[in-house]
Amino acid sequence: MITINRNQIQNYPYHLVDLSPWPVLVSFSLLSLLLGAVMFLHGFNYGGTLLTLGFILTAAGMTLWFRDVVVESVYIGAHTLQVQKGLMIGFILFIISEVMVFFSVFWSFFHSALSPTIELGSSWPPLGFESIDPFGVPLINTILLLSSGAFVTWSHHSLISGIRNDAINGLIVTILLAVIFTGLQAMEYADAPFTITDSVYGSVFYASTGLHGLHVIIGTLFLIVCLIRLINYHYTSTHHLGYESAILYWHMVDVVWLFLFIVVYYWSGG
Repeated sequence: MITINRNQIQNYPYHLVDLSPWPVLVSFSLLSLLLGAVMFLHGFNYGGTLLTLGFILTAAGMTLWFRDVVVESVYIGAHTLQVQKGLMIGFILFIISEVMVFFSVFWSFFHSALSPTIELGSSWPPLGFESIDPFGVPLINTILLLSSGAFVTWSHHSLISGIRNDAINGLIVTILLAVIFTGLQAMEYADAPFTITDSVYGSVFYASTGLHGLHVIIGTLFLIVCLIRLINYHYTSTHHLGYESAILYWHMVDVVWLFLFIVVYYWSGG
């Protein structure tokens, strides 16, 4: 006969995490990353070294931290419905913070565009922007990114419906489209007729598109991890919070790109 100790029964739906070194490691790694970036941009000695070290430590700390979260979810079963709800609320707040970052960039762009001044070295239309063809590479990238959003949605619904092969194939196509988008964006940077120091518009162009490109790369890595977990049966039709978070992040990237295409490429260039 099997006996159960009352102290081994969890009477609440929350997850009390074990002591972990990763929050402290990531905190100091982010501090090193920030200090290294400031030192590197201002030409201090060993700024690049500190920047590289901070990046490596941050990436390693986040990887190990996320690994523990996956173990808690898949192998320990600690992610109850209440825990999943809390995690989703936290991720939505993170998405809102990312939206605010792009909002600040667009605010800067409109502030300079609606009142151009000689002191800022700005004019309208922006110098060099007239050579941008919004219906060339930018339009292709728009089609690619929106198509990737459609494929990842198809993959999500396939997972919910229990069609495993379609879920995997849809996610693979999404990742391929994201990689092509990143390659075309890099080609556009290489062929741009202006630099980040030409004017306030050049700064905003590279800040907005570069920041979006960074989010595309992060989102692609996010989806690759989800693909690996999907192949290894970590997700079920009712338990796939990590995948839903990645999809939410990817749709945020899609929406931001639409604003970039309309404002930066079409309104300013076209």
